[in-house]
Amino acid sequence: MQDTVIKKLTICVIDDDEVSQFILARSVKSHEAVKNTLIFPDGTPAIKFLLDNLEHEEQLPDVIFLDINMPLMNGWRFLEEFANVSAKLKKSISIYMVSSSENPEDIARAMRMDEISDYLIKPVKLELMDSIISRLSA
Repeated sequence: MQDTVIKKLTICVIDDDEVSQFILARSVKSHEAVKNTLIFPDGTPAIKFLLDNLEHEEQLPDVIFLDINMPLMNGWRFLEEFANVSAKLKKSISIYMVSSSENPEDIARAMRMDEISDYLIKPVKLELMDSIISRLSA
């Protein structure tokens, strides 16, 4: 019988709300498949991190949980910048939009974007986070 190999993931949370940062980071850190968690208060330092680590695939996140409404660089602007950066990446990164907005226009806009894997409503349930991490690490 073969043991299942679990891919260890680096998770990135981009959210200006410290409570949301804490909840998301805490819920993913407890998962056995998570090796590292990166937290950014908005898209600007996150894009800089991606650009600074283009040649260091092991430093890059496997998944990004991205808030929509943030000061400086919001989630939509981050996605525009990410589209320019992603062609240079040697690694595929899954992005989940995470928002308290249940606005159908926001949800539809996010789901039309190829970069977005899913749209999650805050607060994200632990079971859902566990399911996402398990699926990505399989």
